[in-house]
Order: sequence, then structure tokens, then C-alpha cells
Amino acid sequence: MSFEQLQQQVDFIHEIDKVKYIQRKTKLFNSNRNENDAEHSWHLAVMAIILSGHANDQIDLLKVIKMLLIHDVVEIDADDIFLYDTIRSHTNTDAELKAAKRIFGLLPQAQADEFIAIWEEFEAGITPEAKFARSMDRFEPLLQNVSNNGGTWKEFNVKYNQVVQKKSIIKEGSQKLWDFAKVLIDESVDKGILLKAEQQ
Repeated sequence: MSFEQLQQQVDFIHEIDKVKYIQRKTKLFNSNRNENDAEHSWHLAVMAIILSGHANDQIDLLKVIKMLLIHDVVEIDADDIFLYDTIRSHTNTDAELKAAKRIFGLLPQAQADEFIAIWEEFEAGITPEAKFARSMDRFEPLLQNVSNNGGTWKEFNVKYNQVVQKKSIIKEGSQKLWDFAKVLIDESVDKGILLKAEQQ
């Protein structure tokens, strides 16, 4: 590898430091502090290692970890969009694809191509790895909101049906984790920290 390619890698490493400054709506477990994208990605990667035995299908765990560590890098340019945002689409793939090409494009060509392909695979959500990675991405904020007595559900007036709709993607990667998540969602209604549409 040439010095120029090494410099490209170092430039990329500098650029992704910006992920640490992107604030998410969800807060840390049992906390009032907002999580940032870097913390989120790290947590998902560790969750994947711990929970991979619950995947619906056999998966390449290293690929899943790569997906989770880089999936939100595009938010350096495209910003984080709240899952329950009713104005902006959470799947703003045009802006995110542009961001992916710019940011991953800082790397030497072979690595850039690999990272863009992995990011696109995650976004498409078709392969067993992408399905499981996406289940992690939806499972962690659910656990956070439960730990924070409703968290962003209460803050943004999110209702039960919205949570079930958005979180049911978990079952595509792991039916077992979805069964567990659904129990948590239903218990949250019983505890009064998540309301149904007819409740105000």
C-alpha cells in the first residue's frame, strides 16, 4: 500500500470522528443524556456479538459488525432522522447515498467500494446479515425507551401502533428477539409509559 493510500485512510479516520457529535433523539439507558451516533453504533456491534445466536438464519457475524459500525456514518452529511418523524422520511436514501459516496470515497478505491457495498446491503435489508443488523438497530432504542420510562415515546407522543409498526422489522432478523420485544412493548402499555391511539 502506498503512502498516498495510507493518507487516504487517515483522512477517513479523521472524517468519521464527526460521528461522535451527531446527537440522536434516544437517551442512554436510565439517563437524561442523548446518545450520539458513535455510541449507538458501538452498542449495536456489541449487541450483535452477544445476540447473534438468536438470528433467524446463519449469518456472517463480521459482516454484521461492519454494517453496524458504518451504517450511520452517512449521517455526518445527511443528519440523523428520528424514526417516528412524520415530516422527513427515515429512509432518505438519496441524500444518504450521496453522503456514502463522499465519505467512503475518501478511502482507497477497494475499501471505498467495499464499504459502499456493505452500507447499501444494510439499507436494502434483504440478506440475512442486513436483516439481523437492522433488527439490532431497532432493538436498542426500544430497550432505551423502556429503561427511561417511555423516553422518546412520551417526549414525542409516539403511540403503541407506531412502535409496533416500526419495531416489527426486528422479526425479519430474529423472531425470538421480536417475541421478547413485543412483550416489552405490551408491558410498557400496562405500565402507562406507552399509550394506545385512543388513550390521551
